[in-house]
Amino acid sequence: MKAGSFFTTIALLLAPLAALHSAEPPRPNVLLILSDDLGYSDLGCYGSEISTPNLDALAKDGLRFTQFYNTARCWPSRAAILTGYYAQAVCGGLAPRPPWGRLLSEMLRPLGYRSYHSGKWHIYGKPLQNGFDHSYRIEDYDRHFGPRNHSEEDMPLPPVAKDTAYYSSTAFADHAIKCLREHAEKYSAQPFFSYLAFTAPHFPLHAPPEDIARYKDKYLRGWDAMREDRWQRMQAMGIGGSALSPIEREIGPPYDFPAAIGRLGPNEVNRPRPWNELSEPQREFQAAKMAVHAAMVDRMDREIGRVLEQLRAMGAMENTLIFFLSDNGASAEMMTRGEGHDPNAECGTGATFLSLGPGWSSMANTPFRRHKIWVHEGGISTPLIVHWPRGIKAHGELRTTPGHIIDFVPTILDLAGAKPSDSWNGPPLPPAPGISLVPLFAKDGAVTHASLWWKHERNRALRVGDWKIVAAGETSPWELYNMSTDRSETKNLAETMPEKLREMAAEWTRQTEEYNALAAKGARPLTAPISQPPPSQKTD
Repeated sequence: MKAGSFFTTIALLLAPLAALHSAEPPRPNVLLILSDDLGYSDLGCYGSEISTPNLDALAKDGLRFTQFYNTARCWPSRAAILTGYYAQAVCGGLAPRPPWGRLLSEMLRPLGYRSYHSGKWHIYGKPLQNGFDHSYRIEDYDRHFGPRNHSEEDMPLPPVAKDTAYYSSTAFADHAIKCLREHAEKYSAQPFFSYLAFTAPHFPLHAPPEDIARYKDKYLRGWDAMREDRWQRMQAMGIGGSALSPIEREIGPPYDFPAAIGRLGPNEVNRPRPWNELSEPQREFQAAKMAVHAAMVDRMDREIGRVLEQLRAMGAMENTLIFFLSDNGASAEMMTRGEGHDPNAECGTGATFLSLGPGWSSMANTPFRRHKIWVHEGGISTPLIVHWPRGIKAHGELRTTPGHIIDFVPTILDLAGAKPSDSWNGPPLPPAPGISLVPLFAKDGAVTHASLWWKHERNRALRVGDWKIVAAGETSPWELYNMSTDRSETKNLAETMPEKLREMAAEWTRQTEEYNALAAKGARPLTAPISQPPPSQKTD
């Protein structure tokens, strides 16, 4: 399928329901699992020391994509995943979308799919108003224990008491399982789309104590040595390119909150300093933080395992297309929010508000540069596991073809049997940039993008084939890299290849103007107020 053609699939919305009962093989169920702030190398099957047996098993029986991309930030990624457009073209994600900026759940409903949402939402509108049949939604991103702002079926729920056993990842899996059980009992003749969006391992670093205990003292060797360990495992797997980028010691959090850093105590550091330069108390504190991050990933994998068991119990595993990925790279952000941070509380409990920080984020994003919010490879690269026993014959293979989260909508609609259309209930559909990944399920390189584009917080990038330009900030000069030989962005070719740089910069500008024009053309008046956090309380 050519780039820009996937919305031709939406004619299905107008197709007769009789087509749903044809003699063709049953369309797949879809389980799309999204983690939050997970680094490229944070899974065992991507080189991590963290225990992720359930996701590793999916990778062993399915595919791992090695050059898959997100948008570098939470809400733009969610907008792109669910609409198939770059977030900028559909007004960013936190603002009302244009009339044609429908969500995948709305596209699937006329095809007979039932859609379920469990977890983080973080885009404009409410799930049940946008095609989902059930939803458990959390909007309190300051607490993994005892959220105050959450809802079910778009109706507010009471705050959860602090002394309960509530933990976000468990609650999300519980809801997903509840929806799947109901589906098996009442709607087994219909396919389903389950969107399971964890908030783990996003800050604050909170995890059940028994999970943290599994990683006690595991990280005392520090980010420098353990990053090298991950790299060696990745090389054995054929993942990550050809070089380990040096840690950028002077790159700290993307937002400067010095008062917050001060409240975190003397053992917190906001630069990825060499591990051997830290004091003993600092090393112990930093190792304890990473143990919580690992526990969050470990617990997420365990909860995913419960969801997979439900699929097996209802006989749906064989024909369920499963995607697992992260919304951006690991985060170097450091701040305090919610109820603040108690420096005397045990690390990982609800009384603390700690972040991974740039040292461990550099390890989580091995082997790449930078972090969430930047559009260097560390900010935009995600693991992607694809598992579908009925539709994917390959087991344990890698796919090196570049892909992007804008590809999920065309891929899923392709498999749902969508028919061509150029409109949705009247408004014309602008060309969209995604492609169907289905040919890649059978063969690497079977389809390719003409280009991939990024813009976030004035950070900019464009990839065309093996070439990538990238810039950190609005006024920073463009850098140029050959991704086929330098995925870690260590050899800037801007000065030696100025014509290639100018050509790609012009294309980035052309696409930026196009997406801005789409947003301006499609914008509609606000139907409800949007609460935008002040800079000191950025939420994602």
